[in-house]
Amino acid sequence: MFLVASRLSVLILGLALALNAHGIPKDIQTIREMYQQAPELWEKPNTYPNIAYKELAPLPKQAPFPADNPYSKPKAELGERLFYDPKLSLSQKISCAHCHKKDFAFGDNTPLSKGHLNQKGSRNAPSILMSAFGREKFWDSRAKSLEDQALEPIQDHQEMALPLQDLLAYLNSSPTYQKAFYKAFKQSPITQEQVAMALATYERTLMPKRGAFDRFLLGEKNALSNQEVWGLHLFRTKAGCMNCHYGIAFSDGKTHNLGLSYYGRKYQDLGKGAWSQDPKDLGAFKTPSLRGVSRSAPYMHNGLFPSLRGILNAYNAGMFHPLPPPHMPPPYPQTSPLLKPLFLTPEELDAIESFLKTL
Repeated sequence: MFLVASRLSVLILGLALALNAHGIPKDIQTIREMYQQAPELWEKPNTYPNIAYKELAPLPKQAPFPADNPYSKPKAELGERLFYDPKLSLSQKISCAHCHKKDFAFGDNTPLSKGHLNQKGSRNAPSILMSAFGREKFWDSRAKSLEDQALEPIQDHQEMALPLQDLLAYLNSSPTYQKAFYKAFKQSPITQEQVAMALATYERTLMPKRGAFDRFLLGEKNALSNQEVWGLHLFRTKAGCMNCHYGIAFSDGKTHNLGLSYYGRKYQDLGKGAWSQDPKDLGAFKTPSLRGVSRSAPYMHNGLFPSLRGILNAYNAGMFHPLPPPHMPPPYPQTSPLLKPLFLTPEELDAIESFLKTL
């Protein structure tokens, strides 16, 4: 027992000597210089062998657009008008922007979003920044493209509750919309496919401005503080964040079970498994982009965490691994094996949080 305690004391002393008065490693300048080199010269990230990660990268000047729905200014402007038009709802009071608020990274700042007749949904409306990156949409990845996603909320009885025939009747009876749609598509009458394409085009333009992290990677050496550089390094290494959050968008675009399906309980949500019928998908939700994450609280599909620090603490503890409820039949949702305790110190959590705020 004494030997174990002595070794622990030596370890703690060693860690203390390696950190400065602010809890930042004394070799932070070496770490900073490494990240000022080309990414292929960076230390390899801490990921599991089967993770086909892409290295972190700065935002491009323009978002990518698919060949079957290329960008045009008239189409994007039309999509923006539709996005902010409350007449796309049955009550004529709810627009897309009702839940996807610009000031909150185009997400909802309430845990569970409210729609038609003030009905409360079962999920938090996610940020739609970075919509141009990745294909599958919604928390449960049920839509295979932005075009597939665009019309669902308009029709959903809990969200905007407007039947498609009513939507098209409204748009085709409006001289203003008739003119705008013809300018964008050179066709009439207005179709649901055109509505979806216009909304998707506008949503793809929603990228945050390049932040301090992007400027740092592009050569602005002092864009990140020492604490933020340390947070970047921890993000890639000890914290293992790049198992799921990587690339330009800081997302693998896949779904994972974080132990928040509430299986067999009041707030049960089986995520992707509810529609895929694949046991491996039970309780799995899409990895969100971390771009603009400091403005997109609350976090998770159900808005469970009101702050970044709260969710970092949960990841540090290894997230949630609930036991199968005895009154429910198998198959049971299984928490991702990627999630294990990280043993990050408070100072390390501070650094990661500081780094995330630069995205």
